[in-house]
Amino acid sequence: MSTERLRQITDAVREHGRSSVTELAQLTGASEMTIRRDLEALAAHGVLERYRGGARSLLLRGEEPPFALRAQEGLETKQRIAAEAAALIADGESVVLDSGTTCLEVARLLVNRRLTVMPLSLQAANALADAPQLTLLLPGGQPRRGELSLTGPLTEASLAALRFDTAIVGCCGLTAEDGLTAYDLADAAVKRAAITSSRRIIAVAEGAKLSRTALAHVTPASGLDAVVTDDNAPTEATEALRAAGVTVRKA
Repeated sequence: MSTERLRQITDAVREHGRSSVTELAQLTGASEMTIRRDLEALAAHGVLERYRGGARSLLLRGEEPPFALRAQEGLETKQRIAAEAAALIADGESVVLDSGTTCLEVARLLVNRRLTVMPLSLQAANALADAPQLTLLLPGGQPRRGELSLTGPLTEASLAALRFDTAIVGCCGLTAEDGLTAYDLADAAVKRAAITSSRRIIAVAEGAKLSRTALAHVTPASGLDAVVTDDNAPTEATEALRAAGVTVRKA
């Protein structure tokens, strides 16, 4: 199953509100039978609702696509970004690790490191649970359905009680003008708490996110020490971030 095709279908249905199987087959070049299978998979993830001959969107324009869909999209790129970010962390550091698909890839690379890590999602906590040298700290909080990121007053209080060497922060959008942004207000509040409790802030973001702005503001670009992105990041966007005093590294 092609993640690029799933993204095309999701975007088309989201843009138009609904699309027929025939329209989606013409758009993607896939057979109608393949499109029907794709629609069933997307419906299972809550992205859309099937009806005979097509599908209608269940995503609002300001909403983030489901974690399960994002987790497989651009996986190799996320793994390269994660490797670059993990290399910036020295053994012995205390690290707060944000939720999100790229941060989950960072977690998987920290398993054999000598670190103290507080993950802000249950997926990352599970990835680190059996790490032999790592000290794992778990915050309180309420898991967001589907995302399993931890949010709410208990999460924010856990972060406020500690001081970290480094925060690895994901985002939904990042520009020099609007700073780092998120789709979800509760998620944005947790990101701000993680940033406040950390000495060094490293944002991880695929290049496409460097031209996006989401609903909830988290921090100005100047509040970041470094951004790790991929080599498809727009030059204009990365230069604007550097002009704001941010170190930009391309994986």
